Amino acid sequence: MTSSINESVLADVQTPVYIIEENLLRANLSLIRDVAQRADIEVIMAFKAFALWKTFPIIREYISATTASSLSEARLAYEEFGAPAHTFSPAYTCDEIDEIARCSSHLTFNSLSQYSNMSGAARRANPDLSFGLRVNPEYSEISTLLYNPCAPGTRFGVSADKLPQALPSDIEGFHCHCHCESGADVFKRTLVHIEEKFSKWFPQLKWINFGGGHLMTRKDYDVDLLVSMMNDFHARYPWLKVILEPGSAFAWQTGALVAQVVDIVEDKNIKTAILDVSFTCHMPDCLEMPYQPEVRGAESVEMDRATEKNTYRLGGNSCLSGDFMGSWRFDHPLKIGEKLIFEDMIHYTTVKTNMFNGITHPAISMLKSDGKVQKMRVFGYSDYKNRMN
Repeated sequence: MTSSINESVLADVQTPVYIIEENLLRANLSLIRDVAQRADIEVIMAFKAFALWKTFPIIREYISATTASSLSEARLAYEEFGAPAHTFSPAYTCDEIDEIARCSSHLTFNSLSQYSNMSGAARRANPDLSFGLRVNPEYSEISTLLYNPCAPGTRFGVSADKLPQALPSDIEGFHCHCHCESGADVFKRTLVHIEEKFSKWFPQLKWINFGGGHLMTRKDYDVDLLVSMMNDFHARYPWLKVILEPGSAFAWQTGALVAQVVDIVEDKNIKTAILDVSFTCHMPDCLEMPYQPEVRGAESVEMDRATEKNTYRLGGNSCLSGDFMGSWRFDHPLKIGEKLIFEDMIHYTTVKTNMFNGITHPAISMLKSDGKVQKMRVFGYSDYKNRMN
């Protein structure tokens, strides 16, 4: 499906605003549900990539569980999604473990010491918990170290050489995460390493969670390969329930960030269009990764072409000197007041925004199936003030 954010929609919205499209979200959810049914697996949604809880009534039509990595996320699952979370954290703390346990159905420990120190309190708080252990297969094809959980010296998971031959009796599952917006072909190669390292413990388990990063809603993702792999895995280990917990796949290409050109400045023949949004505040992955966003109606060009006709660097409205991206060539000269659309700005972006500098935070709206724009949240001074208190 293609985006329905057009001129008529833009005429009725005030910038800056994130707009998530209901039809695109439902299309992703339908595909995910279909994969889960065909592969006989459970696919749950990771809040770390997408946590717009006002969309949960829609999402609950397609899936039944979510995954959390903190007390706040676990509470969001329990209180707003309406189901206990599959929870993993690198480090549970004594003052939070009771409440996390009460909000969870599955609790995965990052280390054997965390299991030893926290499992008793967790079990007392929720006797029905299913405990898991995160394992490190020591293999990942993620090239960016910032996102590679299996990089040497990782703080995530237990390697096979550190596992006891007999697991603690109440460890029922393994969790491993080694993908980032990856294809099924990557999962196929990774699964070989996971089985080589850990299959000897599988008879002691009830479930295995292959983590996130399975970008099954991307157009070039080989869904049939994933389904075939999982069916083959079931044939080898029929007693194991299989769980996948992608985040990006749910909100992949489901919406945009709409901004407005506020000013145009020039220095050394480089024109910068100053926007009413900030890269460091509202699109942080663009500077952290750095991830190059797609701007509708513009072509990204190399910096050595920044002085060409109708070419602009795009600048944020914070005081950070590096709050800019570029350059983009448009088919016309930009004008003050013109609206720009940053595509695919829902997953990860909406959960990572901040209020640095106190600049106006984009509102959040949904473009409903009937073509109407529904405001979900508008931010103001009180939001900034309360965060600083």
